[in-house]
Amino acid sequence: MSKSAEIDLASVSKIYGKTTAVDSISLKIPAGSYCCLLGPSGCGKTSTLRMIAGHETVSIGDIVLGKQVVTDLPPAKRGTAMMFQSYALFPHLDLVDNVAFSLKMAGVDKPTRRARALELLKLMQMDAYADRRPGQLSGGQQQRVALARALITDPEALLLDEPLSALDPFLKIRMRAELKKLQKQLGITFVHVTHSQEEAMALADLVVVMSNGRIEQAATPREVFERPATAFVARFMGDHNVISGKVTGAGNGLVDFTVVGGGSFSATGAPLPLGADMDVAVRTDHVRIGESLQPGLGFTGIISNIEYRGATVKLTVEGAGISEFTAIHQANRETCHDRQE
Repeated sequence: MSKSAEIDLASVSKIYGKTTAVDSISLKIPAGSYCCLLGPSGCGKTSTLRMIAGHETVSIGDIVLGKQVVTDLPPAKRGTAMMFQSYALFPHLDLVDNVAFSLKMAGVDKPTRRARALELLKLMQMDAYADRRPGQLSGGQQQRVALARALITDPEALLLDEPLSALDPFLKIRMRAELKKLQKQLGITFVHVTHSQEEAMALADLVVVMSNGRIEQAATPREVFERPATAFVARFMGDHNVISGKVTGAGNGLVDFTVVGGGSFSATGAPLPLGADMDVAVRTDHVRIGESLQPGLGFTGIISNIEYRGATVKLTVEGAGISEFTAIHQANRETCHDRQE
């Protein structure tokens, strides 16, 4: 089993000219964990990964791998390995020489490096294709070779830049499971950049949601989904409605608020000053339709859109000053009948 190391980012920023791509983020990634950096395009997640790898300089702050400050070290001296989105395999080399390339550059003799490359190809279940070239492989097979090449240096952390983005949906799911299994088997720290909420939820021990160069929340997948720290996280993770309003009162563990347009509601939460802005997240699968209203906990509205999804139906509702409120409803004969009408 390979050694692994904790990664510690201390007030790290990346500035390009007048643009701040990463804005003073601090993050601890536990040794041996699977961490996903998640967020929309331009949020700073790839810049953060490239700074950990040493492919981007750190403008301000420090990066610590294990007990060593690696901020100014070149990539080859950090104990990390990076797998690029494009895989970047050499088309003229067979798989063994592709995987063994970094050892060749390090001066390792040919028999030793080829033997080690074959070990890793076997780990990836690709040893039967050892004499082939990358152009003769499928996307999923190329990904396995790229992983083997990244792992041949025995890194303490493996950095993956959207490794599944080039694969078709079915293969993505299969490779997702293989990545998780491989990480558990090797026991090293994985840091994986993705814009897919589903991918992050399926893979990560630690999900780091980023927006505009800052960390909005860093927690387990369950906590991020069930207790989003900000309105951005709730909206970005999906399956949440976010209702924004102003506080009108509080009591008995509830905060009362009104939305622009007149709707009045109550929600659990810490007391806030009267007139303060507040956001409330309501999970779409916790919404009940057609039941008697409890004061402050419901509203009447008009269904503006229905999407049939097989086992469930997605309903979009307008009312009480809320322009778009989503409910996920179990499909039944009545729901499907209503849709057909």
